[in-house]
Amino acid sequence: MSDSVPTAIDRAPPGGAVGGHSAKKGALAVGAIGIVFGDIGTSPLYAFRETFAGTANIAIDRLHVLGVVSLIFWSMLLVVAIQYVTILMRADNKGQGGSLALVALLSRHIGKSSYGWLVVLLGVFATSLFYGDSMITPAISVLSAVEGLTVVDEGLERFVIPIALVLLIFLFMLQRRGTAKVGALFAPVMIVYFITIAGLGLNQIVQNPDILWALNPYYAVQFFVTDGVVAFLALGAVVLAVTGSEALYSDMGHFGRGPMRLSWFGFVMPCLLLNYFGQGAMIASLPPEAAAEVVRNPFFLLASEEWRLPLVILATVATFIASQAVISGAFSITHQAMQLGFIPRLSIRHTSETEAGQIYIPVVNWALMVAVIILVLTFQNSSNLASAYGIAVTGAVTIDTLLMGVLFVGVWKWKWWYALPVVLLFLIVDGAYFAANLVKIPDGGWFPLVVGVVAFTLLTTWARGRNIMRERMTEVALPIEIFAKSAKNSATRVPGTAIFMASSTAGVPSALLHNIKHNKVLHERVVILTVQIADIPYVDPAKRCEYHDLGDGFFRSVLHYGFMEATDVPTGLKTMQQCGGEFDMMQTSFFLSRQTLLPSDNPAMPIWREKIFAWMLRNAATAMEFFNLPTNRVVELGSQVRI
Repeated sequence: MSDSVPTAIDRAPPGGAVGGHSAKKGALAVGAIGIVFGDIGTSPLYAFRETFAGTANIAIDRLHVLGVVSLIFWSMLLVVAIQYVTILMRADNKGQGGSLALVALLSRHIGKSSYGWLVVLLGVFATSLFYGDSMITPAISVLSAVEGLTVVDEGLERFVIPIALVLLIFLFMLQRRGTAKVGALFAPVMIVYFITIAGLGLNQIVQNPDILWALNPYYAVQFFVTDGVVAFLALGAVVLAVTGSEALYSDMGHFGRGPMRLSWFGFVMPCLLLNYFGQGAMIASLPPEAAAEVVRNPFFLLASEEWRLPLVILATVATFIASQAVISGAFSITHQAMQLGFIPRLSIRHTSETEAGQIYIPVVNWALMVAVIILVLTFQNSSNLASAYGIAVTGAVTIDTLLMGVLFVGVWKWKWWYALPVVLLFLIVDGAYFAANLVKIPDGGWFPLVVGVVAFTLLTTWARGRNIMRERMTEVALPIEIFAKSAKNSATRVPGTAIFMASSTAGVPSALLHNIKHNKVLHERVVILTVQIADIPYVDPAKRCEYHDLGDGFFRSVLHYGFMEATDVPTGLKTMQQCGGEFDMMQTSFFLSRQTLLPSDNPAMPIWREKIFAWMLRNAATAMEFFNLPTNRVVELGSQVRI
């Protein structure tokens, strides 16, 4: 997932603007090639190789080569082309895709049902698995590309890890500067990369057209009939060819389903298939001894000797771009989870003055960098990393299939006898891939699962603790109407505006109570402001502000934002002039409450989760930073809460 371009709304243009719409759709399709398809586009570097060189120990002969290539083709067709690009891209939440956007969409329709909570948990776990994937993808992609140097000269093997580490560290250092300028180069580079790998594959197919028999699913079935267990284990490597499929759905909001479908069916998928078929054609045309040597790195051996070094350089740049997209996706999904209440406030920096989606989250960036470095140093090569790769992706894809079933029945109102066969088909396919990857757990598959479980625990603990804390604060809250009437004559009114940030639209914020208790003053204009995040990506600017005049200079206001938007309170206040006039920041003070948790005699969470929640609360970014409040106009007042 990446945030390098503005959101595109995939709809027909106003009357007569067909030409302009087509041009825009084409431009977005080109942009998608550079941003979205890097992950799945760099899979040919290792997917075909790992199928034969991995734990399955497949014999290299015509039957098995045709069987593997057929499995790759039908996997790409069923999982990527049909499940994600054709079906799930129809399930957009106001134009946005991805597990969290899908959960928000489903919650609006079935949130109060008996299984609504399960849908939310499934979506959160799919999101948690993404973090494990976002750690492994840069490591395996860059390593597999740099390992191409050993094809050029075996003596360069000792330089592979140092070069990969330098590139990866540089990649993470680059994030703080944003990708607006570099992003302009992504599409041309990736187009050259896809055309190159397609040409290399086509060259081999022309020399050995017999490989085209793999288009027939008979050979995939025959593979299973002949070698049942071996074929099943091979699925654990074949699935590497479709890693990145969930990212296509997540990135839908940035380009629109139309441009992305055009990019996939019209360019990316044909290029990838030509390369996979080309690798198969090359292996099938060789005698067994030579094939066993070539299968160790067939991607780079597609090129003649004088072109291998340029291919290594091109593939390295492509993996660099693919990794950049995954890291940006981690920032984007973290921001969504934060806005939806699953992650505490984190420091967010906007790296573009024009594109709100281009963000940088330091703590996520450095955590990913440390994890990627540890992975490279621990696993040493891309083949070892392939053992850890796949289980997070297949887990997320299987969860998306379950959510797709809920979508069919709960949102699209399909009859269950229509929905069940479709869901079962994809559940069998995706479930088989997930089961095949379970055998990788002892060899490294445990890593993304551990990351997913830790992330899931943190996300659900924060959401649960946050809800409990709000309930406790609401229980003791004083109605604002009563407070306003009693306070107007009991405190001195001073010039200016005081804005008290409140998490709830009911009751009096603790900061306001403490202020009048200790300072015994009230400003001429008192605004109790709540920022509410909707379960849609973007809120209509005309519906951004909501206010209520409580009389005697008291106002209750609400600023509404979507879960993809930045919560910039000063900018939002500029559009809110009904609360006693415009807001002059030099005459406005912001009062914030900072809660300290105290142990309760009847805790609502297990003590270990309560400790985790307290730790997350202490380390959350301040509301001042999160809401972009002017630093010299903020007053923080503490309060204690028992949960």
